Amino acid sequence: MQLRYAFRLDPGRGQRAALARAFGCARVVYNDAVAARERARREGAPYPGAAVLSTMLVTQAKSTPERAWLAEVSAVVLQQALRDVERAYTNFFASLKGARKGARVGAPRFKSKRDARQAIRFTANARWRITGAGRLLLPKVGEVRVRWSRTLPSVPSSVTVVRDAAGRYFASFVIETDPDADLARMPDAEDLPSVGIDLGLTHFAVLSDGTKIDSPRFLRRAEKKLKKTQRELSRKQKGSRNREKARLKVARTHVQVTDARREFHHQLSTRLIRENQGIGVEDLAVKGLARTRLGKAVHDAGWASFLAMLEYKAQRYGRTFVKVGRFEPTSQVCSACGIKDGPKPLHVRTWTCSACGTVHDRDHNAAINVKQAAGLAVTACRAQVRPEPTVLAQREEAGSHGVRSGAVPLRGTAPDRKARISLLQLGEQVKA
Repeated sequence: MQLRYAFRLDPGRGQRAALARAFGCARVVYNDAVAARERARREGAPYPGAAVLSTMLVTQAKSTPERAWLAEVSAVVLQQALRDVERAYTNFFASLKGARKGARVGAPRFKSKRDARQAIRFTANARWRITGAGRLLLPKVGEVRVRWSRTLPSVPSSVTVVRDAAGRYFASFVIETDPDADLARMPDAEDLPSVGIDLGLTHFAVLSDGTKIDSPRFLRRAEKKLKKTQRELSRKQKGSRNREKARLKVARTHVQVTDARREFHHQLSTRLIRENQGIGVEDLAVKGLARTRLGKAVHDAGWASFLAMLEYKAQRYGRTFVKVGRFEPTSQVCSACGIKDGPKPLHVRTWTCSACGTVHDRDHNAAINVKQAAGLAVTACRAQVRPEPTVLAQREEAGSHGVRSGAVPLRGTAPDRKARISLLQLGEQVKA
């Protein structure tokens, strides 16, 4: 599968100026292409194709005084900007027709030099390469120093240079992973258990085996520092250099929170993939939850990015990843007997099953139900009260056939025997 490996760059002063020119030229070509498309739409003319836009906005524009500076950067950067426009319009029209999965995509908009993220892309025909000294050689930029944190598993097909809001530069390489090497990095899946995960705010995740993972709450911990930096920013005069310095302080505080959250998600998702052969999670409506009074806490948790990491790592390392429907009543069903005991308000953290008397931790019970609903464990059918009842196998006998109420074995611990006896008595009462 294709992945991105990102590394920090340390360009010199001249290289930063060259990268700024490349960012600006790519942005201008992108905006010109969007303007040409919009002009054709207003006039009712056919949309200009990629070849027409390339000739008009790159080749011919370089010979004009207004766009002569486009020749100062690599032509591949400009061509990739046109490809980005084509992809943006393709996604927009596919979203209008309902052929594209996910949220609706709007029409492409003009880019600004004040956007938080600036990026340019170099493909293989741009003749970029990694030198013997470990530097990244970019056309018309030079050899840029790279902070290598790991080795690339294969030869990259392209590299994207990104400048974020905090003024940091990154090189993002597209590489192709080796499936055999990926499987060799992880333990054999046959010897590992499966797990269900219930995501929350009190605890970031509760596993079906009872493990509770605390929520780091990175944004909450950084709020005091953020208030101070944002207050300093609001007092600076607009357009001044001091305001730009204050803006960088705010941006650096935000990226520290983002980086810490991403690192936490990576470590936890890798641990879960390494220790389990199957993972079941609930398909949460994150966008809807983010519009409630708990919106800040939901955004701070970052459930969507965590689930995305789990999904691609499970695919990469040969694990099973299952999403359970968001309307599955995982918090209402008793994981011991299967009886649906009704909705529970959020402040109810523990509850007792009205049928079998089992005391449940709300999150742990939900995690067990997620695991069962995902089909990662062999479970018995839900117990039901009928005129001639059948008492089904309990937790220790998962997978065995249901037997008549008078033949239920009374093995197991005292709480298990008490629960089974209560079910027997209930069955006898119904039969009478």
